[in-house]
Amino acid sequence: MPGIGDARLEDRQAAGCGESIATIGDFLYTELVPGVKNETVEGGGGIERLPKKQRHQQLLGLLDDNPFVTDRELTRLLRVSIQTIRLDRMELGIPELRERMKLMAERSYDAVRSLPLDEVIGEIVDLQLDKSGISLFEIGEEHSFSRTGIARGHHIFAQANSLAVAVINDEIALTATADIRFLRSVRLGEKCIAKAYVRSNTGQRSKAKVEVFSYVGDEMVFEGHFVIHRSGGEAAAPEGGE
Repeated sequence: MPGIGDARLEDRQAAGCGESIATIGDFLYTELVPGVKNETVEGGGGIERLPKKQRHQQLLGLLDDNPFVTDRELTRLLRVSIQTIRLDRMELGIPELRERMKLMAERSYDAVRSLPLDEVIGEIVDLQLDKSGISLFEIGEEHSFSRTGIARGHHIFAQANSLAVAVINDEIALTATADIRFLRSVRLGEKCIAKAYVRSNTGQRSKAKVEVFSYVGDEMVFEGHFVIHRSGGEAAAPEGGE
C-alpha cells in the first residue's frame, strides 16, 4: 500500500465526510488510505481536471460572459472544488461576486437617452449606446405568484424590453415588434441578468434590431428579438410601444 510520500496531488475527499482537504498550491493534498475516494464536485463525476492554465482561461471567459456567476456555479462548470475556484480567483486577481457587483455599479457607462432611468426595469450595470447593455433584476415577492413563487412573465419581458429600448442612442425609441421565448420559469429570489445587443439597423435609419438574452446563473431563461423604432429617421408608426 502506498505511503504518505507517495500521495498524489489531486482533489480527494474522505469517505462520508463533506469537508474538502486543505488546499496546497493548485491541488488538494491527502494521503492514499483505505476509504478515501476521489473528490466529486457538482457535475464532476470524477472526471480529470483541466490543466491549470487552460482552466484559468476558461474561468476568465466565463466571468467575461457573465460577471455575476457565483463560485458554486463555477465549480459545476469547471468541475473542480470551490476551494480551487477561490484559489484561482486569488491568483488571477478576481474579486468575489459581491465586490464584482459593486465595481460594475461604479463603472462609468453611457447615459440612457430614450427613457428616464427610473423607467428601466432592473438595474443597468453596463451600457454602450447602439452597441450593448446589461441589466440586473432580482425577483421579489411583488414580482412573483404567491402560491408558486414563480416570477410573473411580464416582469421578465419588461426587463428585456426596457433594456432593448434603453440601449438605443436616440431621444425617442419604441418597440415595433417583439419575438420572444420563455425558456424556463424564474423563481423568487433569483437574479435575472439581461444582455442586449444591437445587431443592425434593418436597412432603415428609423429602426434597429436588438437581441436580448436573459440568464439566471449560466442558464438562459428568456430570449427576445426586438425591432425598435427610433426617432432618428422617417418611419411608419410602430406596432407596439414601451
